[in-house]
Amino acid sequence: MPETFTTDEIQRTRDRITKVLRRARYAAMGAAVGAAIGGLVSRNAASTGGAIGGLVGAIVAETTWTASSALERVRNRDE
Repeated sequence: MPETFTTDEIQRTRDRITKVLRRARYAAMGAAVGAAIGGLVSRNAASTGGAIGGLVGAIVAETTWTASSALERVRNRDE
């Protein structure tokens, strides 16, 4: 018999997927910008710039997610 999921479990899964996709999107944009800037210097700099840009993008996504989650918790607490 198939297992049924609760609304909370579905919401938590949806939140996790959203978080992963947001982090990937920001990392990809950071990598593209870093590689473009590094590419102005050399191929090695493009590779390094892409790696650093991807890391920075992932950190920004995580920070943005944490800040928006905290704000949402505060709003829900006030209600």
